Parts: sequence; structure tokens; C-alpha cells
Amino acid sequence: MNNLLEVKNISKSYGDFKALNNVSLAIPNQSIFGLLGPNGAGKTTLIRIINQIIMPDQGEVLLDGEPLKPEHISQIGYLPEERGLYKNMKVGEQALYLAQLKGMSKSEAKKRLKYWFDKFDIGSWWDKKVQELSKGMAQKVQFIVTVMHQPKLLIFDEPFSGFDPINANLIKDEILQLKDEGATVIFSTHRMESVEELCDHIALIDKSNKILDGKLDDIKREFKTNSFQVGLQSENESLLKEQLENNFKISTATFKSLENDLKLNITLNNGDTSKELLQFLNQHAQVTHFTEIIPSASDLFIKAVQNNE
Repeated sequence: MNNLLEVKNISKSYGDFKALNNVSLAIPNQSIFGLLGPNGAGKTTLIRIINQIIMPDQGEVLLDGEPLKPEHISQIGYLPEERGLYKNMKVGEQALYLAQLKGMSKSEAKKRLKYWFDKFDIGSWWDKKVQELSKGMAQKVQFIVTVMHQPKLLIFDEPFSGFDPINANLIKDEILQLKDEGATVIFSTHRMESVEELCDHIALIDKSNKILDGKLDDIKREFKTNSFQVGLQSENESLLKEQLENNFKISTATFKSLENDLKLNITLNNGDTSKELLQFLNQHAQVTHFTEIIPSASDLFIKAVQNNE
């Protein structure tokens, strides 16, 4: 897969503070790439460099194989965490103005805005001032302004902030649709459930350094511990636990179940297989629940940051 965006050995300092330290990333074309990290890690600095708001001290950014230039800004759509609509301007007037800043003609902008306003069923907002809108309503307008010029690269920083679950799901579906239509997306958030739903690849920045990078599924495989969550029913639970402790590493599990069963986490020994574990369990108890423990995006985030301390 070709890379739409490449960040090569980027460093940036503010006085004595190093915001980014030799960070490199490759964003595959038509992917959703999760840019993750704790507050103050350097994510926003990197996003501002990609948007040419600030310049790096060293390194370069390539868009479609070319060094990033001012004219490339028309190929990028950026939804910042801190929204930037003018509160006293009318929604339609402002959207037209911002579209023309992105290089669209007035007639093309009106056509694209009508498409999006109809799609979101917000045509009646055209003559409202932004200050008359709720935070979620203003968010919809900002989303439209970000995507309406059909950029190659979309950068969303906390795009679901301020949305109720219904509208968050609407925006999630639109992001997936934009990817299917050819867009490449950089997605920065602290909502790990959104990372699970949307991201193909992730990178984690902590203390100005990249500490994790790759396909989300590959990273999960790397971090998994060959552990299984099981629910068991037995007439003699104490004997069952003793038998398990003699063969495996076990601990109490806390998953929800409709059954009144013994809930355990069981970690395989080196060389053991899940098939062998299940055969053992079936010989000694009734198995009501059996699933491999796959680390979540939240688990990966926490473990990687803790290992970097």
C-alpha cells in the first residue's frame, strides 16, 4: 500500500522544551490512522506541522511523495479540537467564505454545501448565526466545512466532542464513507472505543517520542498474553481451582454473565494451545464461557505509556 503522507525525522522545540523528538510516520493511502498519546505528548504540534501552521526544526513531511508546500493546504481538511467558527457570522455565509479559501468557486461551494446540508438535514440553519447553534449543531457545520472540498487528507482532532451518541454515530459513518471514497484520515482522540471502531493503523506518541506504530491488529497480536477468560460450572469449585492451578496460571475474572459460574482468567504455559486448554476444561467442568483475551486499544495505550516511564 502506498503512503499518502510521510513524516520523516521531525523534531520541534519551544525554547528548552522538546515537543517532538525525531518522529517518523507513514500514513497509508485510504486508511484511518489513529494518532494517539497522553496530553502534552506532542500530537498537536505534529498536526500543526502537517497543516503548515508551524514549521519543524528538522525533518520533512511528504504528501503524495512531494515535500509539503503551501499549495498542498487545499488538499488537506483539518478539524481542530478547538473549533474555529465565527460566532457572529451566518452559517451559510461563513461556510461559503471558508470553501472559497480552500480554492472552490462560489457556485461549486454552493453545490457542495447544499449536498451536505441536505444530507445532515440542516438546510434551515443557513441564515442562523453560529452563536444561535448548540455545540453539537456547530460541530456538524464545522465537520461539513472540513470535508466539503473533498481533500485527499483529512485530520480530525477529537471529532466526536460535543456530540450525543446518535450524532457521534452519524459522524463515524461519514468518516468511514469518506475513507471508502478515497480519503486518507488522521484521527486523534482519547476515546479508545472510537479507535477500535475506526482505525486500521495507530501510532502512539509519549513524551515527544514515538513509542508504538503499526497496524492495530498486528500490535494487538504482539501484546496478547495467550490468556483466556472462562466461565465454569462444577460441583466442587475448590477442587477444580486446585486442578487448574497445578496446570496453568489463573486469576479471578470479572466479566458479566447470566450464569452463576466460576469466572477465571487462565494463561497458557509456553507450548500449550487453546485446544488443549479447552479439552482440559471440558474434562473437569461444564464450560459456559470461553474467549481469548485480546488487548483493547485502551490496554495498548496504558501498557505502552507505563513501559515508557
